[in-house]
Amino acid sequence: MTQGKEFGWPVRVYWEDTDAGGIVFYANYLKFFERARTEWLRSLGIHQRELRESSGGMFVVGAAALDYHRPARLDDQIEVTARIAELGRASLVLEQQAWLLDQGTRAQLLCEGRIRIGWVDAVQMKPARIPVPVLQVLNP
Repeated sequence: MTQGKEFGWPVRVYWEDTDAGGIVFYANYLKFFERARTEWLRSLGIHQRELRESSGGMFVVGAAALDYHRPARLDDQIEVTARIAELGRASLVLEQQAWLLDQGTRAQLLCEGRIRIGWVDAVQMKPARIPVPVLQVLNP
């Protein structure tokens, strides 16, 4: 996914995702966003466990800011998107959205966020530069 190109991942809302009011618990959008980012990386051939083992580094979330627009409910089908907004040598910012789907078409924006992800040395947990081969995949 180069800057501007969007990745989408389908998610079904299950009981475990909802709160006592029957809507998706607000923190679960962070889980949905995490899964979409992981699947986006996987679609690019980047497997995080293997990357950590081979490079000694890993991605970590440094900041997240979310805006909630409408609730999702049990059994809703949603699409979670991810798009690189900024790409640097040691971090990237992703813009992510969760959309309610109606017959496979985006019907309503549910939640959107900006997630800053940094690269760290996996042992010392100190910031480091994203390996060049990974940068080349993220921004060919």
